[in-house]
Amino acid sequence: MAATYTPREMIAKLVSFDTTSRNSNLDLIDFVEDYLSAYGASCTRFYNEDRTKANLLATIGPGVEGGIILSGHTDVVPVDGQPWVTDPWEVTEEGGKLYGRGTCDMKSFSAIGLALVPEFLKRDLKAPIHFALSYDEEVGCTGVVSMIEGLESAIPTPRCAIIGEPTDMKVVNANKGIRSFRTTVEGKESHSSLPAGGASAILYAMELIAHLQDLARQMEDLGDASGRFDPGYTTTSVGVIKGGTATNIIPRECTFDWEYRPLPFVDQDCIKKEFESHVTNIVLPRLKKQAGDDGNITTEDLVAVPGLTAEEGNPADALALKLTGANRAETVSYAAEAGLFQKAGVPSVICGPGSITEAHKPNEFITLEQVEMSVAFFRRLMDELSR
Repeated sequence: MAATYTPREMIAKLVSFDTTSRNSNLDLIDFVEDYLSAYGASCTRFYNEDRTKANLLATIGPGVEGGIILSGHTDVVPVDGQPWVTDPWEVTEEGGKLYGRGTCDMKSFSAIGLALVPEFLKRDLKAPIHFALSYDEEVGCTGVVSMIEGLESAIPTPRCAIIGEPTDMKVVNANKGIRSFRTTVEGKESHSSLPAGGASAILYAMELIAHLQDLARQMEDLGDASGRFDPGYTTTSVGVIKGGTATNIIPRECTFDWEYRPLPFVDQDCIKKEFESHVTNIVLPRLKKQAGDDGNITTEDLVAVPGLTAEEGNPADALALKLTGANRAETVSYAAEAGLFQKAGVPSVICGPGSITEAHKPNEFITLEQVEMSVAFFRRLMDELSR
């Protein structure tokens, strides 16, 4: 007999799997696939290269076009060093809230949908539901790519995708992208009492970081033509700097990791192009003059996730607005997998329970009110697909 879970029980079950991005998610995928298979779902896995992680695409309902993809990532951010009051891998209910890693970001969306599978199947569904569970969203939305590439051969053409990131159950039809990089500056070592005999990689890195700050100010001045985003411009930041070996050695190497969050409707390579031009034409020639053949500057692409762009007549917008009763869509500044689905030709929208302000924090939680709002959303989706 197929197992049944309440939404609260399924949330607790998914949270109990430590799927921090550095770990495998296969235990969770095994559980979900076994659970759905007992209800007759057809399931397809898309593994990573070493088969330690997998996406799961599972379909319930008729094998026809026009289905709805319910997309959620299975990985969560680390709890290391965070002052948790409760066990992050065991859901604790207190004061109308469910505490645990992933309750907000974003296991609850998937859990509620999974718990309601028996209800979906009791309906005379005219179109299917496709559960799309991904890995490695938190480290750059890299895992979902193989599943999106395999959609065409795995399922009939879907109507749209709902990505259940925490939006307080508001409908979001646009979000910023993310581009992140690692720049390495190679200078020339010398004794610190003779700085002219070397070339400080740290000082050249500082110059490049200052240029990024100039570009950030330019982006702020350009602003947001749509007037919808907060912050209302493409943002830029530097997150990690490493360099040097000792105080009395002119440093040979310095690396820094940096990113920008482009508005979805602008050139996603805008800052990268300006930065590379500055390196090639201004900074690198001076570095090579001082350091000779030892001098070099390289930049490695780390993450490239497109934003979700608002589109006129988007069927995902129309469906989500109808199901929530909202009269307009919102925007968010965080990155998500929605833009990747959209880029692949699947109309997409972001809508899920929980507040992004609670994500990634110690003592992460979702309110029971948000859980109930999500349950109501899924039941209205059942009504929609039964017509």
